[in-house]
Amino acid sequence: MTDEKRPQPPQPEQSQQPPGTTDAMTPRPDHGEETYKGSGKLAGKAVLITGGDSGIGRAVAIAFAREGADLVISYLNEHDDAQETARWVEKAGRRAVTVAGDVSEEANCRELVERTRAEFGKIDILVNNAAFQRTHEKLEEISAEEWDLTFRTNIHSMFYLSKAAVPHMAPGSAIVNTTSINSKDPSPNLLAYATTKGAIANFTVGLSGLLADRGIRVNAVAPGPIWTPLIPSTMPTEKVKSFGENTPLGRAGQPAELAAAFVLLASDDGSYITGAVLPVTGGRPML
Repeated sequence: MTDEKRPQPPQPEQSQQPPGTTDAMTPRPDHGEETYKGSGKLAGKAVLITGGDSGIGRAVAIAFAREGADLVISYLNEHDDAQETARWVEKAGRRAVTVAGDVSEEANCRELVERTRAEFGKIDILVNNAAFQRTHEKLEEISAEEWDLTFRTNIHSMFYLSKAAVPHMAPGSAIVNTTSINSKDPSPNLLAYATTKGAIANFTVGLSGLLADRGIRVNAVAPGPIWTPLIPSTMPTEKVKSFGENTPLGRAGQPAELAAAFVLLASDDGSYITGAVLPVTGGRPML
């Protein structure tokens, strides 16, 4: 039986130029704007989130704000989307600081951490969510420059940001990374992206061991197929149309359906969880 409350494939045919925008998507993704209810689990926390303009990042930002957190929202250049996310954070009564920039550059990552400290006086939670992906049918289509950019955006940035943030994080702080089902079940057409997602899962477990004695927890969420601007802007039209059909639940997930996993791992509800990779995959196994 299908979940009639949420959109079912096939999605309408559509295509965008990367990195894509939320407003151009049909159906429009659900980020929990009308549904997520907070209960103070992150009251007074200062958060830095990358890729916070749309998709999973917007859903997490909305949830964290409704749980009581203030946020620095890092994004590349999707200004309208970032401002929309900020409006939802502010509507929840929390502060939102939007910062455009490229997290593939170490200097920008250091500046993001310093901006968070300058705005809020501390950094309690780091959400490493920014990602770059492209789809290719042949290995020869992947340039060395694209391979390098994918790694610098998806995994190098996590190292840069964590290294800059950790010296300023107190015991009880948390780092939450976004990996993917591709870390265990890689799509050949997403070779560079999938490879970085495997690295992120490994990085998460290793970093958790390094930081355990400081009382800083490190975990990751592994989404399955989630309906975000990355999909119509980086995948062929026919794959966009059928996106999510290959899950046991038979549909793509909505960004809102990931928010609670990030809240769990960032809050005291997850106080005994570190080094974990939490699957949110619509039933696709991660073995």
